[in-house]
Amino acid sequence: MNRYLVMAMRLPQFDTGQIGPHRDFLDDLRRQGRLELAGGFSDKSGGAYVLRASDIDEARVLAFTDPLHLTGSSRVDVFEWQAA
Repeated sequence: MNRYLVMAMRLPQFDTGQIGPHRDFLDDLRRQGRLELAGGFSDKSGGAYVLRASDIDEARVLAFTDPLHLTGSSRVDVFEWQAA
């Protein structure tokens, strides 16, 4: 499996009510062995997480089911990450 960096940046219409569902989403990914690392930025502009997936398409499918993306609270971008 490859690593993918998911950036979730808050949009002006960010809904704080989506924080709990987002954390539940990350917990589910962690239980599946798909989440390697996650955290928010100290300036509250958003956060990032590292997914494990077979390819970029699978990573996007996973990331785009994040409640932050589904509700339009955050812009979610996925990048293949070739970390050393």
